[in-house]
Amino acid sequence: MHAPLARARVSVVVLGDIGRSPRMQYHACALVEALATVDLVGCAATEPHRSVRDDPRLTCHFLSPPRSARHPETSRLGFLGSALFRVLGQGMKLLWMLLFRIEAPRVILVQNPPAIPTLLVGWIAARARRAKLVIDWHNFGYAMLALKLGRNHPAVSVARWYERAVGRRADAHLCVSQAMQSELAHRWGITAVVLYDRPAAMFAPTAPGVRQPLCERLRETLALPAPHPVLIVSPSSWTLDEDFSVLLDAAVRCDDLIRRHDAAGGRPFPHLLFLLTGQGPLRAHYQQAIQSLTLSKVHLRTLWLSADDYPLVLGAADLGLCLHRSASGVDLPMKVADMFGAGLPVCALDYRPALAERVRHDENGLIFSTAAQLATQLFELFKNFPDDTPILDRLRRNVVETQALQWGAGWKNEALPLFARL
Repeated sequence: MHAPLARARVSVVVLGDIGRSPRMQYHACALVEALATVDLVGCAATEPHRSVRDDPRLTCHFLSPPRSARHPETSRLGFLGSALFRVLGQGMKLLWMLLFRIEAPRVILVQNPPAIPTLLVGWIAARARRAKLVIDWHNFGYAMLALKLGRNHPAVSVARWYERAVGRRADAHLCVSQAMQSELAHRWGITAVVLYDRPAAMFAPTAPGVRQPLCERLRETLALPAPHPVLIVSPSSWTLDEDFSVLLDAAVRCDDLIRRHDAAGGRPFPHLLFLLTGQGPLRAHYQQAIQSLTLSKVHLRTLWLSADDYPLVLGAADLGLCLHRSASGVDLPMKVADMFGAGLPVCALDYRPALAERVRHDENGLIFSTAAQLATQLFELFKNFPDDTPILDRLRRNVVETQALQWGAGWKNEALPLFARL
């Protein structure tokens, strides 16, 4: 134990739904294990992990979520206007919480993005309460804004300037990849410690005695025609930095490959169930697109899973699918770490070089760039399922054999020394 952190008070801030912010929940739990007392500040929409709910040394402080617009804004000007209104309201609520509602912390740890208003509010609160400010860089806020407005929009330039200027005032930094560490150092003059996303202890292969009834429950809930389909899970936040259009195209292509395979005789191809989990703004849009498809043996279903059921479903699956198309090119999706922890090989949409830090093609997963490539990979992985799947078996074996540290051990190695120095 690093004695300087013992009995310190730390505020962990995520300006979003705490229940859908696993990395910040993991931070809070790791800090508690290091003997800190933690105030976790964020919005309440979905239930946090049980480890967060049940620890008496960890207190959740919930902000009321911003009101959603009555009418969706289609123009860029309308989007900016409504966003500014929400940002001002959220900023005032967060500042009031950090200044007057919680005890004075020694350290304030904030998630980025969102950069606006989180970074500025965190910096003001840290200086007012004589605390140290630590930023955990998951991505760049300006890059996420560029997905909506375009990279050349003036608001994106202003957001980038703000994020860099305020970010540089923090006392310490964490980030999720070596590629992001290099970007922060060379372009922004910020020195960050890489803290990779790693699976929590709850992620592991699901025991057969639990897997069978779980799969039966899913089959009944989702009204599936096949008794034992291949289960492919794609966790999602349903945002602009995930490309489900690739999956829809690949599903049509793969279904056609399966149809021709079955028509040629021989062993019938198994049904493929794609379970698309999570909540987010684009879910309804893609649900409509899914309903318009006419497929025979490929089934696409959306489902919200609780924090307790999510690791069990991952551990019961046959393959993980990552459709993350990075806004910045330097972030890494935590879902990949979760899937590896559950023993799942991953098919991942390519955006090198950052993705290659975790997913190694033909070793612990397969990387694809087009829908045609994904369709072919799926067909080859499962054409003799479940008895003769040499590619899938080799990938899964490599995932299990090369699984590195879990979150707690990685946090102690990489993040604890940073907090102990503050």
